Amino acid sequence: MSNKLRVGILFGGQSCEHEISVISARNVCNALDQSKYEVQLIGISKEGKWLLPNDQQKSLAGPSVDSAEANSVLLDYSGNRELVSQNGTKSAANGSHPPDVIFPILHGPFGEDGTVQGLLELSGIPYVGSGVVGSAVGMDKAVAKMVFHAEGLKQARYKVVRSRRWKSHSDEVIDEICSSLEFPLFVKPANLGSSVGISKAKDTEQLRAAMDLAVTYDLKIVIEESIEHSHEVEVSILGNEDPKASVVGEIIPGGEFYDYRDKYFDGKAQLLIPANIPGDVADEVREMGVRAFQSLDAAGMARVDFFVKKGTHEVFINEINTIPGFTNISMYPKLWQESGIGYAELIEHLIQLALERRADKDKIHYVQ
Repeated sequence: MSNKLRVGILFGGQSCEHEISVISARNVCNALDQSKYEVQLIGISKEGKWLLPNDQQKSLAGPSVDSAEANSVLLDYSGNRELVSQNGTKSAANGSHPPDVIFPILHGPFGEDGTVQGLLELSGIPYVGSGVVGSAVGMDKAVAKMVFHAEGLKQARYKVVRSRRWKSHSDEVIDEICSSLEFPLFVKPANLGSSVGISKAKDTEQLRAAMDLAVTYDLKIVIEESIEHSHEVEVSILGNEDPKASVVGEIIPGGEFYDYRDKYFDGKAQLLIPANIPGDVADEVREMGVRAFQSLDAAGMARVDFFVKKGTHEVFINEINTIPGFTNISMYPKLWQESGIGYAELIEHLIQLALERRADKDKIHYVQ
């Protein structure tokens, strides 16, 4: 019997960030030390099927999770930490060796939002990253903003609009937004990442178009004032009870703002590490990043994004990502690389944090 730690990499998913998840999973899989870890790939198709591939390497070669050459499975949630086939028997691909820990590399809804984390909690299996609360609140930009406000973290002025109200009272909503916020505005689906569905509006016509786009992605929309003439900076957080912040990095977008294509495909954005801000301001960003992480009850990892106003150096929190990208150009691992923790070491650290957190939970007596 192998004494390697069995790491289940959970990737794919039902969100529009499916392809990014596959790229991240490929990078994590390649970085794991095969002499120490036994990797078990668990793909989630765009239709929501959980799959154990017959050929693990081939499953990461394409852009998405393919069900053609994979066994359909479910994660047993009775506390047995098993992967079982849909007829209730153990999967042949799994045999008698369930994963010791799950590394979910799922971005967006049905993966980063607490849903998968709840299933993993029920299964009793350790997993990397935040729990149900931290994941759910971190995913929902509107709720996260309320928590950040309660924590005393400065942020842009904003409004939240439900999609049903927009569709039935758009003129009224436009009047309310224009009377309380100043252009330019960012319009965002509340529960998506990677800048999907986000638009920048400079007038009412663009605002209408931005709202129409955003409501195709979510039932709740966040409209916030743009922090113009600012540095767009990010900090990576690592830890559980005593989290640490990395060096601060800066994004210089290739276009109007740092959008989906800029992040993953065009390669026009510039990444500056460290950020071009004074040292004391960078320290403030790092301190605010840790406070944001703890205010949401996050765990393991997160990337926290900020704006730093040029000239005044005022710091505004933007958002938190509890499962940041792990591609070879993603800021989360890059910032830790510059802080002295390499990619492979970072993954090992995250796995250990997951095991520690599960061990702490196992000591709790939930029933008398």
